[in-house]
Parts: sequence; structure tokens; C-alpha cells
Amino acid sequence: MRKYDAVVIGAGNGGLVAAIRLLQGGAKTLLVEKHNLPGGFATSFRRGRFEFEASLHELNDFGTADNAGDVRELFDGLGVTDKIEWTQIPEAYRVIARAEKLDATMPFGVQAFIDKMEGYVPGSRPSVEKFFDLAEEIRLAQAYSSSVNGKTDSKYMVSHYGNFVRCGSYSVNEVLDSLKMPKKARDILNAYWCYLGAHCDDLSFLHYASMVNRYIKRGASMPKGRSHEISLALTERIRELGGDVLFNTEAVKLLTDEKDGGIAGVVLDDGTRIETRHVVANCAPHLVFGKMMDKVPEAEVRAANARKFSGRGFTMFLGLDADADELGVENHNYFLYDTADSVAQYGRMRTIAENEVQATVCLNRAYPECSPKGTCMLYFTTLYMSDDWGNVKAEDYYKTKDFVANKMIDRFEQDTGAKLRGHIEEISVATPMTYARYCGHPQGVIYGYESQYWDGLMPRLQMMGEDHKVRGLRFAGGYAMRLSGYSSAYFSGDISGRQTVGDIKREG
Repeated sequence: MRKYDAVVIGAGNGGLVAAIRLLQGGAKTLLVEKHNLPGGFATSFRRGRFEFEASLHELNDFGTADNAGDVRELFDGLGVTDKIEWTQIPEAYRVIARAEKLDATMPFGVQAFIDKMEGYVPGSRPSVEKFFDLAEEIRLAQAYSSSVNGKTDSKYMVSHYGNFVRCGSYSVNEVLDSLKMPKKARDILNAYWCYLGAHCDDLSFLHYASMVNRYIKRGASMPKGRSHEISLALTERIRELGGDVLFNTEAVKLLTDEKDGGIAGVVLDDGTRIETRHVVANCAPHLVFGKMMDKVPEAEVRAANARKFSGRGFTMFLGLDADADELGVENHNYFLYDTADSVAQYGRMRTIAENEVQATVCLNRAYPECSPKGTCMLYFTTLYMSDDWGNVKAEDYYKTKDFVANKMIDRFEQDTGAKLRGHIEEISVATPMTYARYCGHPQGVIYGYESQYWDGLMPRLQMMGEDHKVRGLRFAGGYAMRLSGYSSAYFSGDISGRQTVGDIKREG
């Protein structure tokens, strides 16, 4: 029996940050990871002469040394910023929507974004200015809420962040309607919706506006060594602080105290029993409550089952034997939609047959040296809003992979005019089955639980106390209080790690 103040299960983004915060708070900490590498989705892999980024399109709200965003300030506090070599993303995005014949490329920088929008949609300036004013108030309100661990003073919120309170229960589309934003401007502004995995009739305006503001206000960055460079830097920092890290080690069971039902220990896959009263789980509550605990409070079962799984991931990686200019790939980040109507588009993303959405990245546009000279890399991602891949028969699996991959290439060529076929040197495809096997996520979900009215970003942040039902057990990562996304996962680990330090100190 080995003893630790805290055990972190899973070396994904949230788990890595949680471990550092625990160590910085003086807790003897063990991090266990079933894979042989840290990072979870934040990793890279090689095929031939290409090193592909597994999932990160760009890291928002990082900023620069003289214009630091919240993520950079977090990394500064963790002690890892200078361990990573960064490159800036050149522009925000290019969005193409067939039904509306929309093709718009948007810049970073709030004023530049507003000016470009006015060029595309004359008369849109007042409403877009109001949007960013409101989004900045939301950012400040969220910072206040985080600073008090969700225990906000209602009178203070109303007096300082009144507009935040007023729009708190409304969707993206409802608020943009109230701002009288022209439809085309809304179509362009809403391009990021697929990053949150919920359509704009359901998606909380607070959540979406916060994300857009963080992207546009300070731009986005990318590690030159892919997201795995971040994961390695965080792991190195854990070891510098005296933490123990076990790879190729799976936590298979959580032991609970017979008296209060709280955490009493962790059992590893080799039978080792770790004594601890505190666990931060960087994995799905469905996994923890469904497989790792014998006794689960009914309230936790009901809460987990009430939540809705968000997007199941499908990603295709291409290594091409020509550079981006030769291929006609002009931008770093593309959103390709059938329609800018997110509700209709979301419905089409339920099935393999109908889903043709893609978010596609050419990293060479941000970092030309990321692949050998005269080559480039593209990675294409889509989401499935139901478990339609669960209906694919084993004998049809490879044929279905090829069907979707070919559809993605055809769509990109048709919408952008680029010429990819004939230049494909390496190809690799990850389906929901790949993600389920690699990270243990139910149904291959890569976006955690979907952001709903009752279960969005602010409700979760403000209900952190009520969500903490098992003594000594907290969650980090895409299923936790900050929802999915790289930045969100890092902040969830920060919150859960600091909260657990507080729990330990209160216990004496």
C-alpha cells in the first residue's frame, strides 16, 4: 500500500494542470496514465516524413508577452510558458456556406474584425460593436466568478455586470436577434459554433461570446512542436515539482470509505493499492461511475444520465507532396458548411450519410517549416451528433472510413478550388471507434457533454459546490465544469487542482 495526498487519473490537459496545482499547493501527488505518452488528445504522431497534430487547431486567449491572455497567464503561473516554442496563427478563419453562397475570411483583432465585417455586410458595424462590448463584460464577469470559486454575490453581479446577468439565460441566436445584427453578419460571426458542438438555438450566448472574444481579442497560437510539446512541458514541470508519474498504468478501481462513501484509495491494473482521500479524474464521469466505483450516489447517476453526449470525432490527416501555394490551399483554418443555419446543419450531422461539415487546418500557413520543404499537411475534422457509427457493421467499417474520407477531400476541393488528389503521400483516419479505444471516451465522444441551457458553462461554474457529491472526488477535462476545448480543459484542471488543495488543507 502506497500513500499519496492526491491521485490524478489521466494525463490529458486537465489532469496535467491539476497535478501541477496540487504539487504547488504542497500535496504529495501521483499521476497515472494508461497510455505510454502524456496529453490524451493533445499529442502528435508520425506517418512517413510527416508529424501530424492530433487535434489542436489553435490555442485561443494565449496572446503575447506584452498582451497576455488568460491562458498565457495560467501557463506563466504553472511555470511552463518558456518551455514551449510558439507560433502565431495568421488569421481567425475562413467560412464557406453553400446554401447562402457565403465565403468570408476574418482577421484577428477586434477592430480589424469589425471593419472586415462592415466590408462584407454594410451597416453591421453598430451591432458587431455591441456584441464585442457585451462579450468583454462577460469575460470580466467570468473572471470574477472564477476568483470566488463560483460563490458569486448576486448584488455585486447585478451592479457590476448587469448585461451579463440579463443575457445569462438566452441562446446565441436570441441575443444576436436583440442586437439587430444582420443575418449575413450573424452567419459569419457564428462560424465557430461547431467548436462547441451545439447549435446556436441551444448554445448559451455567454459561452459562445466568451469564446469568440478570446479568439478575436488576442489571436491564437500554436506550439511549433504540436500540442504534444505542451503535454511534455507540463509533464516535465510535474517532475520538477517532485510529483510521481506512472505511464502504461491504468487506474481500474476507486476505493470508498464505508462511513461517508468518500474516496479511500485507488487500485491500479497490476493490483497495486494506493491510499489517498483525494482523486482528480481526467476522464468521463460515465466511465468513473459506470466501471470504477461499486457504490455511486443516486444523485451522481441521475446527473450523469441527464447529460447529453456531444460530438463524436472523425479526423483525417493528409501529408501532401506539394506545398500549400502549389495546391491552392490559401488559409490556415477553414469551416465548410452546407448551410450557415446551425440548427439545420446540426441535424444533418447526426448521420454518416448526410454529414458533410468539416473544420480543416493547414498548419503550414502558420508554421511553414512544420513539414519538409515542398510539402504540406492538412487535417480535417467533423462531428457526429448521434452514435451513428455504432450502427456500422464490422465488415463495413473500412469501407465507411473510405466513404467519409473521400467525401471530405471532394468537398474541400470543390469549395476552395484546391487540388489535393494526386498529391497525397500519407493518409491516416481516426473514427469515433479510434477515439473510444485511444482515450476510453464513450461512443468516441471528443467534446464531453453538450452545452445545454441548464448545463452550459456558467451553470456548471456556479454549481461546482452542488456537483461535488462524492467526498474527495473531482473532475477535470472536457467533461468538467469548463466543458470541452483545450483552454477549457487547462482551466478545469487549474480549478479542480486548487479546490483539492483547499479540501486537503481543510482536513488538516
